[in-house]
Amino acid sequence: MQKLNEQDLHNRAMEVVGKSLEEDGFEFMTVNSQLKKDPQFVCLKNKKLHFVVVRAILYPNNPLDYDVALMDKVRSHAEKFEAMTYYAGVGLAHADDYELILTKEAPCAINYQGLQPITLNE
Repeated sequence: MQKLNEQDLHNRAMEVVGKSLEEDGFEFMTVNSQLKKDPQFVCLKNKKLHFVVVRAILYPNNPLDYDVALMDKVRSHAEKFEAMTYYAGVGLAHADDYELILTKEAPCAINYQGLQPITLNE
């Protein structure tokens, strides 16, 4: 059984967020699945630009927690394009036992609660 590496985990999170964005009617302008190359998605919806930062978060860490400094930097960049900024944390764990290591073959439990808007007040 092969353990998932950081890029594998990131790719799983990207799939989850990408499907969600598509279902919500977002049109993809740019998709970047490189680790730490932000934002991962630049999308258009209702003629408005949206920047989405995706992170794979392993159990027991909270997928809703994000790096405030990083998100502030991305939000500042997005403002130059009059774009909205969002954080999309995807919690991942082994579906049979959250304490087990995630492998390519293992079933995966996903905790994704949608886009978190990043605003000036945070």
